[in-house]
Amino acid sequence: MHAMPPMPLLKRVQPSVWVALAWAAGAVFTFLVRLRLPGEEEPAVLAGVLIYRWDGLVMLAAATCLAVAGGRRLSRRPLLAMALLLGAAVLATTPLGVGEIPLAQFLAVDVALFFVASTRPRRTGLVAAAMALGTLVGYLGVRMLHGWNVGMSAETAVAMTVVIAWLIGNSTHQAREYAEQSRVQAAARAVTAERLRIAREMHDTVAHSIGIIALQAGAAARVIETQPVAAREALSSIENAGRETLAGLRRMLGALRQAEPEGPGYAAELAHAAPLDPALGLADVDRLAATTTAAGVRVDVRWHGEPRPLPPEIDISAYRIIQEAVTNVVRHAGTPSCRVTVDRRRTEELSIEITDDGRGVRQRGKGTGWGLVGMRERTTLLHGDFSAGPRPAGGFRVTARLPVPVAVPVAAGVRA
Repeated sequence: MHAMPPMPLLKRVQPSVWVALAWAAGAVFTFLVRLRLPGEEEPAVLAGVLIYRWDGLVMLAAATCLAVAGGRRLSRRPLLAMALLLGAAVLATTPLGVGEIPLAQFLAVDVALFFVASTRPRRTGLVAAAMALGTLVGYLGVRMLHGWNVGMSAETAVAMTVVIAWLIGNSTHQAREYAEQSRVQAAARAVTAERLRIAREMHDTVAHSIGIIALQAGAAARVIETQPVAAREALSSIENAGRETLAGLRRMLGALRQAEPEGPGYAAELAHAAPLDPALGLADVDRLAATTTAAGVRVDVRWHGEPRPLPPEIDISAYRIIQEAVTNVVRHAGTPSCRVTVDRRRTEELSIEITDDGRGVRQRGKGTGWGLVGMRERTTLLHGDFSAGPRPAGGFRVTARLPVPVAVPVAAGVRA
């Protein structure tokens, strides 16, 4: 059975954790470049006067608290989180004695901006990017107004990282939207294809019933004068076939019309739809089981209740659900057997259950999942209930309950 595989390990890490890691990496880098490392005659960057004093350490600790608070609020209130992170970057820069906000202090801001741009609406991402760029400009402006030195070139590089972070996040957001739209369209096409199958099956079933009506009408016309009893029986069969066909059409067409097929793919699906055998029904389940068993997966069919006539659309849909579920077991479950249970003990309902002891949701990378969509669509169109999911003890379970009209007249020649 198809199931969504778990997310990769890195994607399961919360954004707040990534922000905290980025801030920690920036703090470590800030101290490392101000130490004389092995092989260096002097540190790459001279340490500021305040960085090792108590007031400088207090500023760095306060900035770290602001950064952690901002990371924790990133998922709920992204703009407030950006404001806290920007405040932390400015506060952490103060004791360093530099003319610009270094990239190390802005690394956590860039990471947060990526998450905002990739997960939030585009307007929110643009506001967050404007806040980051505005902070850089404001920091340089304040220093220039006071006549202090500024690191314009270094700050330009930091601004470029802000733009790059937003571009990457925005691209990720667009890719996610495209993937979601593709998934919705694929699901809609699967539903449309299943409705096409159902409509074609109904067409063939109605044609079968109309053929019976025509034969019975011809027989009645020939014997109405000489054998009135036989003519009466033929007319009764015509009435029964007509009532059953109309009842089935009302049930199916009413549901099919709730969502008309749309899009350019409809005509292509109709043109390439595979031919179907309208005669297949529950009576063919044993043959399906025998064929599948011969292919290597044993199918144990259990019948509960006595056989009784069913409307054609219910009979065919029940078979199609069993057929698709058994096919999924063969393709994806990785098990040597499965069980099919058909419960006909309740006159107003037909229950179907297909279970297996295979891999279930642990199977990855195979199938599309549209088989389950088709089974659910068939059940929904018949106003039934459908469920599919892993079993607590392992394996997979598919169930469908199809309501059956209380009184179903049987047409001659129509299978149960």
